[in-house]
Parts: sequence; C-alpha cells; structure tokens
Amino acid sequence: MLPPLIQRAPCSSSERGVTMPLVALSLVAILSFAALSIDLGALYEAKAEAQRAADAAALAAAQIISTEGVTTDPTNGSGNWGQLCGGPGSYASLAATNIANQNLIGGSPPTTVNVYYGTSAGTGKNKDCTAAATGFGINPVVSVYVQQTSLPNFFSRVFSIVNNGPSSNSGVSATAYAEAFNPSDSKGGNVIPVQPRCVKPWIVPNLDPLHGPNCTVACNKFVDLGTGSISLPGTYPGGVIGERFWLMPDCSQGPPLPPPPQCNLRSTPPQANFYDTYSPPAQAADLEYLPGQTSFAATAVPADGTAACSAASSPGYAQSIAGCDQTTVYACGQSSQQAVVNLVENPGISDTTNGVQCLTHQSGTDLTQLNGQDALLPTGTLTGGAAPYYPFEIQVGTSNPLIGAGVANNSVISSSNSIVSLPIYDANNTITQAGPNSVTIVGFLQVFINVVDVNGNVYVTVMNVSGCGNGVGGAQPLFGTSPVPVRLITPVPSS
Repeated sequence: MLPPLIQRAPCSSSERGVTMPLVALSLVAILSFAALSIDLGALYEAKAEAQRAADAAALAAAQIISTEGVTTDPTNGSGNWGQLCGGPGSYASLAATNIANQNLIGGSPPTTVNVYYGTSAGTGKNKDCTAAATGFGINPVVSVYVQQTSLPNFFSRVFSIVNNGPSSNSGVSATAYAEAFNPSDSKGGNVIPVQPRCVKPWIVPNLDPLHGPNCTVACNKFVDLGTGSISLPGTYPGGVIGERFWLMPDCSQGPPLPPPPQCNLRSTPPQANFYDTYSPPAQAADLEYLPGQTSFAATAVPADGTAACSAASSPGYAQSIAGCDQTTVYACGQSSQQAVVNLVENPGISDTTNGVQCLTHQSGTDLTQLNGQDALLPTGTLTGGAAPYYPFEIQVGTSNPLIGAGVANNSVISSSNSIVSLPIYDANNTITQAGPNSVTIVGFLQVFINVVDVNGNVYVTVMNVSGCGNGVGGAQPLFGTSPVPVRLITPVPSS
C-alpha cells in the first residue's frame, strides 16, 4: 500500500484542547454583534419615535396659529401674537410641548422640546414669533426640536463601565417644520389652490355685514376679487377677526312648497345687514346664506340618540352639517372652483337647526344660556354681551363627549366641532329661483358656532378668513380641514 500524499503531523501535547477557546472566543464575538444589532435596532426605532414626536408637535403648533387667525392679522395689528406664539408659555408653544410629551421616545417623554418660529427660509432660534422675520404672518412656519438623552440599552451598557464610553451619552433627536399655508398671499396672481374638507353647505356672499356704509349689498368685501387678499385684516372693530353676526337662510320661513320642496329666496341677491329687524335678537347684524349642493352621504355623523342627530342622520343637507362631507368639492383657486347652489333644499325650516345641534351637542334653542355646546370665553350672553377674548379660548361644553372621557367641566380645549368652514362666493354671481345656480368660490370663512335657533339662524364668531379671488392656479390643491391648511415642509434657504 502506498503511503498517503498528505501526512498528518503528530499532535504535540501543547496544541491539544485549542479548539474550545477558539469556539468560546467566536461565540463571544457572535453574541456581541447580536447584542449590538439589538441595541442599534432600538436606537433606530427611538429615532423614528423622535421624528414622529417632532412632526406631531410642529403640526399642533401650526394648527393653533392657523385657527387663531394669525394669517388674517399678518402685521400683528391686534398686538396679540405674543399670546399665541410668544415664547414657551404661549398657546402654540404649550400645544407643541404637550403633544411632544405625549409621544414617548424609548418609553419616556423627550428630555428637551424647543419650539421656534419663522418662515420657509428658516426659523433660526426665535422662540418668540414677534421676533421672527416680518413675513411670519404671511405663511407662518414653526419648527420643533425634540431630544431624548437617556435611552434604554440592553447589551451595550457594558461600555458605560469605561469613562465617556459609547453608551455614556447615548440619545436621539429630531426636528420638524410645519407651515400654516395662507392662500390669501396671492404673490402676483400665482394662486396655489386650497380645497378644505368637511366644508359646511352654507354658501355666503362676499359681503362683510359689519363694515361698509348702508350695508346690504354695498358692504365691504371679505376678500378682494382681484388679488385674493383679505380686505380688512386684523381684529374687530377695525378688522374681521372676532366679528359676530347671524347666518340666516335666504329662504322664506314657513312650510315647504308642494313636492319637490324648495327654497323661496327672501332677497335676490342675498344680502348682509348691519341692522336687520328680522334678526334674532332685533337690531343684530346678519349675513344671508344659500344652501349648497349636497349629493353625497356625509361621514362621522354622531349617533348619540338625540332627536337632533336622528333627524340629521339621512343623506343630504342636514347630514353634511352634522357630519363630514368629504366628497362635495368647494375649491378655491382652480378652474373647477364653481360650486352649485341647490334651491330644492329648504334649510329655513329644521334641517339647519337639527344639523347644528347634532354637530355641536347643543340640546336646546334657548338663546340666553348654554345648552351643552362648547363656547368662546367669556361665555356671557350667547347673542350679545362682552366680545370673546382674542386669542380665542374655547370652553368645553357639558355635552361634549370629552367630558365622558375625563376632561373636567369648564376646561379650555384647543379644538371643537363648533369651528366650521364656509365657502365664500362671488356676490356678483346671479342667483335665480329656476336654478341650478353655479357660483364661483373666492375664499373661505372660518367661524365658531355660538348657538342655533329654531328657524335655522346660526350666531357665529369669525375666527379666520382666507381668499383666492377670481384667480385660477394650475397647481394641485392643498387639502386640509381648515381653509388655512397646515402641512409639514422642508425649509428652503433664501438665496
């Protein structure tokens, strides 16, 4: 037999047992990499949580700025910006901080939350919006920085034994930027269209009932038709924010006509009145509205068992008030911006009343007291008395579902179903009884519903106005639940 080509050298006594240490060392390395991958995965997850916290906080602050009408007071003529976004104790900053703290990072609230204000060119370190650039009131931008400096680590904590080791200063951070986009900033006619969702089917003429001589059809406009800018920015009495008046159906009262029922126009065109003896109470300002086309079933209609919600549960006009009609398009600033006025609907009888009561949880029509609905402070007399504070504070109503969820009576809340958006149409459009009537949307009115009476008259407070005029933009519309939509952006440094 031939000898093997490869001869095995005899093992020396010094090499015996070397395999076990090699395997042990390999296991240590493998387990170390596995442990490191677990901690890295936790770190990446914490980074994602930090970004979500920053995004939510920035959007919350921008929503406060939008709802409170900063873009309708772009020069801070009211002098109230400081309360809204003037440092850590302001409404917007507190909202951002609270939302950030509710979004846990690594199982704990962030250790640092900083809120800054500025424009799309950058926010810098302005914690007070009154120190931001002069363009802040046009398209306000808020940035939120969150940091979590103490993260749980499962295996890499062994490195903390070493001074200044890799886990002795572990943490994550994130920054988000949110903008309250103001469509009233026409920028030379280059309109970027907006299309808010859940707009209520009360189409109002472009007439400000509290400004203008002999104010019927010769009122000042909410929106300039040429530029889309707000005609009277700022707070009442000089501006439009805080105005209170009655929204009244431009439909005669009484039983409907033989089928199909229809709205009998009270005045053509619809009017605004500084003093109208018909308004409840007498000698109050009002603005007549037209019923919008509501061909689609709304969503999110409350089913709380009340008579108002039961009456508003069928598809159509009342349901669109009580719930959210996301299908009917009220578009501002595009070629398809025409909406349809539907005079077959008669909102002057009960539909408006039932829809509003269901939406706002108002349980009665007594105009001298609150009936469970949310209210602007001071509550006072609903249809008169002291004007609401600005910036607006919303007191939770006793019938608001938040009470059942643990919110205390008389608490101040940041959002409410009583805040609604209405389309503003070009008052030069002709409205006829024959119909259907197409009207051009030139802007949106955001109001707070104080109370509704048995005749479908709704007493409101103006919170915000946005406009696009008769300009038409080719860009894709911006969507949101507000006529001043809020969106996350990436800052573009100025050249």
